[in-house]
Amino acid sequence: MRMMVFGCGYSGRAIARAAMETGAKVFGTSRTGEKAEALAAQGVEAFVFDGTAIDQPLEHALSQVTHLVQSIPPGAGGDPVLSLASDRLAALCPRLTWVGYLSTIGVYGDQAGGWVDEETPCNPAPGRSRERVEAEKAWLAAGEAIGVPVAVLRLSGIYGPGRNAFVNLKRGTARRIVKKDQVFNRIRVEDIARAALFLAQSGHGGTFNVTDDEPAAPQDVIAEAARLMGVEPPTEQPFETAEMTAMARSFYGSNKRVSNKRISDLGFQFLYPDYRMSLNHLWVSRTWDGELPLRKG
Repeated sequence: MRMMVFGCGYSGRAIARAAMETGAKVFGTSRTGEKAEALAAQGVEAFVFDGTAIDQPLEHALSQVTHLVQSIPPGAGGDPVLSLASDRLAALCPRLTWVGYLSTIGVYGDQAGGWVDEETPCNPAPGRSRERVEAEKAWLAAGEAIGVPVAVLRLSGIYGPGRNAFVNLKRGTARRIVKKDQVFNRIRVEDIARAALFLAQSGHGGTFNVTDDEPAAPQDVIAEAARLMGVEPPTEQPFETAEMTAMARSFYGSNKRVSNKRISDLGFQFLYPDYRMSLNHLWVSRTWDGELPLRKG
């Protein structure tokens, strides 16, 4: 396997790490030279890509790639990779056998707390979620055009080492906002990486929800983290009167329970199927306050 990860952010780096642990050669992109140097120091052959051009060194790397992961979000102009490569994807990546596109469960929109799966029609709110739907369609069409399977991974709320309720409690930014019957879905970043690698190695295409087994109220997650830390949880605040940014408040406008049955039925097993065991692992292993390195040692 020779994998290109477009956008080595939090999830992209986790995928790169998982691939490298299998012995795969991994290429990756960042928006700045400084971040590319940090990737290179961790064993990734890194390139600067800002979405405006595919330069010759990056084009040369793409000619070797067998598996491609796209994690850069779309903008008003569409997917930043396909906008440059859609009409020449086969020529740029002649060895390509699989594509993974990282999307979001936000494409389902509000489902009034009901369960949804991959057959549920998308109901995205205007803006970023609608752009995601269009990007999903574009990647699936691009794969079909060149005969390469494309797996769309719809991710729920991402957390893991360095990004979790413990960190927020330590910083004093954790809040227990309570809205009646509101739940959110979550996914540990290591399980995103494992799911991407599972689909890549098996060559599966299609759409897959990548989320844990237990949608839960956000205030309960904070309370459990506080219990493990041995600190008092923040006081609950009613959603209706809590001071929140417009973006933070908008997240509470989407209420749903997302099923992961499709990828589970393929044989994928989540390491962290619920937030309680995941938080306990982060706390006991003392990995909660530092991001996992790209490689061991």
